[in-house]
Amino acid sequence: MAGGASDVVVLEHGAVNNSSCCKKGGPGYASPLEAMSGPREALIYVTCIYTGTGKEKPDYLATVDVDPNSTTYAKVIHRLPMPYVGDELHHSGWNACSSCHGDPSAARRYLVLPSLLSGRIYAIDTKKDPKAPSLHKVVEPEDIIQKTGLAYPHTAHCLASGEIMVSCLGDKDGNAEGNGFLLLDSDFNVKGRWDKPGHSPLYGYDFWYQPRHKTMISTSWGAPAAFTTGFNLQHVSDGLYGRHLHVYSWPDGKLKQTLDLGNTGLIPLEIRFLHDPSKDTGFVGCALTSNMVRFFKNPDDTWSHEVSISVKSVKVQNWILPEMPGLITDFLLSLDDRFLYLANWLHGDIRQYNIEDPKNPKLAGQIWVGGLFRKGSSVLAEAEDGTTYQVDVLDIQGKQLRGGPQMIQLSLDGKRLYATNSLFSAWDRQFYPDLVEKGGHIIQIDVDTDKGGLAINPNFFVDFGAEPDGPSLAHEMRYPGGDCTSDIWI
Repeated sequence: MAGGASDVVVLEHGAVNNSSCCKKGGPGYASPLEAMSGPREALIYVTCIYTGTGKEKPDYLATVDVDPNSTTYAKVIHRLPMPYVGDELHHSGWNACSSCHGDPSAARRYLVLPSLLSGRIYAIDTKKDPKAPSLHKVVEPEDIIQKTGLAYPHTAHCLASGEIMVSCLGDKDGNAEGNGFLLLDSDFNVKGRWDKPGHSPLYGYDFWYQPRHKTMISTSWGAPAAFTTGFNLQHVSDGLYGRHLHVYSWPDGKLKQTLDLGNTGLIPLEIRFLHDPSKDTGFVGCALTSNMVRFFKNPDDTWSHEVSISVKSVKVQNWILPEMPGLITDFLLSLDDRFLYLANWLHGDIRQYNIEDPKNPKLAGQIWVGGLFRKGSSVLAEAEDGTTYQVDVLDIQGKQLRGGPQMIQLSLDGKRLYATNSLFSAWDRQFYPDLVEKGGHIIQIDVDTDKGGLAINPNFFVDFGAEPDGPSLAHEMRYPGGDCTSDIWI
């Protein structure tokens, strides 16, 4: 393990079986465009967090009814509590997705729930009863640490081989030098590490693989020892946050290039290739500098990057800094690769860009659904002429929207965008204390895919402030049939 940050020796290294599936009848869809004509979503699974809120309750997976013809529309219809307290459920993935579409023996059955703080990984069975998922297996952190030295698991992606790969953000002590990629077999046994010895990234976070270009690219949040305590700008100066993309050869796990995004690419978080597996370009959202960076392959098979979209910081009064970044915390691409959607967690807006020409994104829609300079906030935004202003944010069903837009999920047909408002409990508590006190929510935004445009659906509001065990924080969303942020085509 690099840097001697842990006394744990890496005992095992896994090897990915990259056999592609060539039969029919497996999970997901044959192509992204075929997925767009899939059935309308009826259920959403949402990770809900009590960790960090002061409530000694386990985090849970909520099942939300999103079928407008149902009597329980926009209601939580089931809650699956985890067996332990203090996990911080965060992101989620599947045991199988469209990368295994050709394998009839594969099934999108288990939702994979990494716990960012405890290091546990839960496998949730969604097949027995999709409306009431059940716990299938727990991968214990001691097993992961003993065999790989890895901790702080974040992003889970299924592989065409049936294995599951999970990015881990550090070692057990929270040192970024100890991060890397965990491999689980199809029964959720720890196989080892995917990254080869000496090929670990500087920092860890998200990743996306593109087999036709024999490439995987990962991003870099920061050292868990830093970000788990809340955000401190000094930690950026101290080098505890990332600004790099790490380009790996796929499937063999060799780090072949590191792209330094510089001061325009601080804290690159979510990463997505275009869905079309033949395309050699994609985007990454850089949170602190609030830029969307496009990455692309050069003729010599190296990779380059350029700033594609910039969200300008806004001068503010009554805040911790004189200027407030948008803080792009999530983005996604429609399955036809026509639109990019991003969420500015601090400013409070969601934006829609036309990316039919990926080199020249064009703003097509924007909507305010929270944020720190909404009307009624103590924070004032400053215009260029020195006057101050705040933005209007609509109430939904008489409820004021809390926090800012965070995780987003798009319907397969691209017409409905769902948004939660919790980022990470320690950061929620710092920037939106009322969110921790009053709980998260899910809203749904109607999307105009012809001319562009976004509009709130007034009939949809899921309030996690009214949960049986008290207000909880809602984070990532998944459909049982897969979605544009978990499915990869090969």
